Amino acid sequence: MAIKKGIEQAKKNLIKLNVKGSTIPHQVLGRYGSAQVLLKPASEGTGVIAGGPVRKVMQVAGIHNVLTKSIGTSNPHNVVKATFAALLGLKDIAHVAETRSKTVEEISGKPPKEKAATSEGV
Repeated sequence: MAIKKGIEQAKKNLIKLNVKGSTIPHQVLGRYGSAQVLLKPASEGTGVIAGGPVRKVMQVAGIHNVLTKSIGTSNPHNVVKATFAALLGLKDIAHVAETRSKTVEEISGKPPKEKAATSEGV
């Protein structure tokens, strides 16, 4: 019965992450109490550069390439909560573009495909 209750509670607390391939889309700082965790995107093949509690969270979340720095307290409980706060602070580029009333191309700084094709032909 206890295991069943635990599984039901865990299913209620699932979160959806915004990831870009095997890394995070942008740099983010998570805070909880006096713990701060800085997460930075990393290129493919970098791996998880993190301390103990943050490394475990990243591995469970399925993020394979990330640079992290734990600032402040070394209390593992607070560091894990700060890591979750950082992961919840990640924003999807489509959502940011929608809130700013712009296109994804304008936000990302990449030219649209039609304009890129015409500028190459000139």
